Amino acid sequence: MNPPNFTADFIIQPGWIIPMEPAETVLTEHAIAVENGQIKSVLANSELPGDLNIQRVELPGHAVLPGLVNAHGHAAMSLLRGFADDLPLMPWLEDHIWPAEAAHVSEEFVRDGTSLAMAEMLLSGTTTFSDMYFFPETVASLCVKTGMRAQLATPVLEFPTAWGDGSDDYISKSLALRDDCKNLSRLNIAFGPHAPYTVSESTLEKLALYAAELDMGVHMHLHETAGEVLSAVEATGERPLDTLRRIGLLGSRTQCVHMTSIGKQDIANLAETGAQVIHCPQSNMKLASGTCPLGELESAGVNVGLGSDGAASNNDLNMFNEMHSAALLAKLSSGDPTVMPAHRALHMATLGGARALGLEQDIGSITPGKQADLIAVDLSAPATQPLYNPLSQIVYACTGGEVTHSWVAGEALLQDRKLLTIDLDETLSRAKHWGQKISSH
Repeated sequence: MNPPNFTADFIIQPGWIIPMEPAETVLTEHAIAVENGQIKSVLANSELPGDLNIQRVELPGHAVLPGLVNAHGHAAMSLLRGFADDLPLMPWLEDHIWPAEAAHVSEEFVRDGTSLAMAEMLLSGTTTFSDMYFFPETVASLCVKTGMRAQLATPVLEFPTAWGDGSDDYISKSLALRDDCKNLSRLNIAFGPHAPYTVSESTLEKLALYAAELDMGVHMHLHETAGEVLSAVEATGERPLDTLRRIGLLGSRTQCVHMTSIGKQDIANLAETGAQVIHCPQSNMKLASGTCPLGELESAGVNVGLGSDGAASNNDLNMFNEMHSAALLAKLSSGDPTVMPAHRALHMATLGGARALGLEQDIGSITPGKQADLIAVDLSAPATQPLYNPLSQIVYACTGGEVTHSWVAGEALLQDRKLLTIDLDETLSRAKHWGQKISSH
């Protein structure tokens, strides 16, 4: 029982609580007490003193779960949504996306595109995202303004772009941003080398040293297609993962994005080093890049998070859609309908993503002491009735539009489907302006 002086900033009383730890748990007749931005306690409604003069958020038709973690994306590329569809990866990149970026990317492009992405993500349940794009300092300012939690994976390439002149310049700017953000509790800075085919081995060796010394994450597109892996073997005699392991860049803070073209040797490397995998099922399907073998990774004990990739190759940033696709694709590709049950798909979008980004001590489950990053999902509509299992409904029936509330560190960012920290009308107006500008170029 709680003592008479029980305190909290507010209490959420939903129909169901999905804490993620322990796995597959669904609580009814329980409440979440939030204080000082943290989850203070999860307790039975019967344990709440009746005369508490504390704000209560009563959501009897809702499930409350941890805010979703979009562990890989390029937020500003929302302005290129639908710009170059139905193409293979390399022609898509080389003939369309990179030329468009060269013509248009600027601080203003990043500000407006990221604002659009943040609005979309909050409205579909994402409270934490990993962003790998130019002008990350602009994204950092937006995160402070909107209250979202983020990992900013700063681009590292060998060639000049609108943000930098070459690998040393990118690394220098990455370290400066890390210093600037060190007191911002909702922001983490990681290195974001684009891919093995755009970053030299000598640069990757530098990043390995910095990452180890500063305990920074390294977020990288890896083994995205069979062609990428074959080209690496022909050029170096090694698979990309083997190269990373040899130079000391494959470890628990390494975030390996895509990983569609992997075999037993690669899975062993991941398991032995504790490296993270981030799965982007819809982008991989749309670009016909391949399928990440989730069942084999899980059997080997490899942690997997879930990401949307950018809206230019998806075309949305909706983690409900990613969970649904990840579960169905895993079943289809393995021929096993049991390989990715609903609770595992939800784990990838919450605690698995948090772990992949090195944030599992702070977010990813409704655990006392963790940050109060929470979302409320309305399960009362026809598409989610009758309700036998909230976990199944969230993964297989929900579309993201059922999210009505979200909190980050106890701060309300979405209430009754209304964004509280983003001017949606202005954001949409700017997006329309960019669409007209890019289409007329």
